[in-house]
Amino acid sequence: MKKLGIVFAFLLVASISHAQKSTKAKALLDQVYAKVKSYDNIFVDFKFDLNNTEAGINQETRGDVTLAGEKYIFNYLGSQQLYDGRKVYTIVPENEEVTIEDLSEDENSMSPSKMLTFYRTGHNYAMDILQNVQGRKIQYVKLIPIDSDTEIKSRLLGIDRETKHIYKLIETGKNGTKTTITVNSFKTNQPLSKTLFTFDASKYEDKDYYIIRN
Repeated sequence: MKKLGIVFAFLLVASISHAQKSTKAKALLDQVYAKVKSYDNIFVDFKFDLNNTEAGINQETRGDVTLAGEKYIFNYLGSQQLYDGRKVYTIVPENEEVTIEDLSEDENSMSPSKMLTFYRTGHNYAMDILQNVQGRKIQYVKLIPIDSDTEIKSRLLGIDRETKHIYKLIETGKNGTKTTITVNSFKTNQPLSKTLFTFDASKYEDKDYYIIRN
């Protein structure tokens, strides 16, 4: 009986510790979300790393995204993606092609519009390591998808404890692929053109682009 009591006490302490970590993680994520929503617009310049040792994949590139509410304009790998609140326009100059489609409703997908808010739903979470990055205190929160059918094993979200801005996202897939997004520049409330999120079909039709409407 004494041994059972010790085991029960150990499990109780572990459970309380996990609950405390989860509560602290939620409080931090709520602060990050409130900060994101307080801005009229956000510009993020980032580095993107894709690595899978087993498959021999190691790619590094850069991109940037401008966000205003749900709307965004995303530049990556020589292509541009625009969301005007109704449709997604993917522009690929190399192929002289534009694809027009609805925004994906997959809650596990990492679309530009969810880049700074995706952690709000679909995950269990707990506090993870604290790192010092060039004088900045980066607190990581571990996110485990609730959906067991997703290809994502886990996500680590690095948050600047002072600014409450996201610094890094490390996503690990069940197939061993690790995707890392590191924020190089984070600017807010920039002056934006009124037509920045407006798609002008004639601009591409005049260039004889092939327009695909899904």
